[in-house]
Amino acid sequence: MKILVGMSGGIDSSAAALLLQQAGHEVIGVTMSMYDPHNPVLARMTGTACFGPNSTQTIEESRAVCDTLGIPHHVVDLSHEFHQHILEDFSSEYLAGRTPNPCVLCNRYIKFGALFDAVERMGIDFDRFATGHYVRLVPYGDRLTLEVAADEKKDQSYFLYRLKQEQLRRIIFPLAGRTKDENRKLGAEHGLFPQDKGESQDFYSGHYSDLLTCEPLEGEIRDSSGNVLGSHLGFWNYTIGQRKGLGISSDRPLYVTALDAQNNIVTVGYKEDTFSEYLTGYDATWMAIDELTAEMQVTAKIRSTSRPEQALIQPLEGNRVSVRFATKQNAVTPGQSVVFYSDRKIIGGAFIAG
Repeated sequence: MKILVGMSGGIDSSAAALLLQQAGHEVIGVTMSMYDPHNPVLARMTGTACFGPNSTQTIEESRAVCDTLGIPHHVVDLSHEFHQHILEDFSSEYLAGRTPNPCVLCNRYIKFGALFDAVERMGIDFDRFATGHYVRLVPYGDRLTLEVAADEKKDQSYFLYRLKQEQLRRIIFPLAGRTKDENRKLGAEHGLFPQDKGESQDFYSGHYSDLLTCEPLEGEIRDSSGNVLGSHLGFWNYTIGQRKGLGISSDRPLYVTALDAQNNIVTVGYKEDTFSEYLTGYDATWMAIDELTAEMQVTAKIRSTSRPEQALIQPLEGNRVSVRFATKQNAVTPGQSVVFYSDRKIIGGAFIAG
């Protein structure tokens, strides 16, 4: 089988390519280039990013791995698509008072979307596309869905919940049953990278406000009763559940509980005010099922690092979903994703409205 592997030069994609080659497949490496040197927003970045100028190192490391394996390597420029689908959304979401997760959209529209289209335009033929994600692809009736990986600490199913059936049918995940330590050892033994190689770079290591196109704007920090406790220079500099950096003295720690984008108001409260047992999701997407037609008991995660919790989901009009947790959840954050599981398999998910 001819398999195209998304290469980042990191431990996981390198191990995935090696395993597929050892299994007898014809392997082709491809690396996305998402840095646009003419983008003024990127020019003022202070940290490192998968789409920053330092991403040239990713390309060189990927090429070196492919050379070691003796496989072809291609670089695809997706800087325009990345700006359009990810960076513009990132900015607009923050300026609307929501906290986005760009990796979720990047997987849906770039890594498993625009990359496919670009490679096909280049005339590169392949049967399947593979990545170094830690997740299992499994059948679910007449559909496909994703299951939590063997290495639960590295499981990345949360970031892939928006993939469609036509995308899933073209993908394989060679690392589903493996651990990070196993892959590090394997790659080092075959000279793909040193044993002490670090983790791949995150979306952005600096403060996210570097990526927003807005000027400081003074506003009020209030408590839940409307009392003014202090001031700030833009609601977009805060996220739900934030405790540090508020600049307010109080007898008890204060946390951000709400953001009012229209009036530039940050509302704060005590720890207990950050908990909620209910949320509404919008722009819902379904993986194991075609659609949600009746209430369903699931486990749900409101962030990638949280533990799945028991919840009851119900369909609402306008492609929305009601989610009621068995126990209150901390810092339910608009713009983030809530992902639904059943028996460790993804049922679907949605963006959190609040």
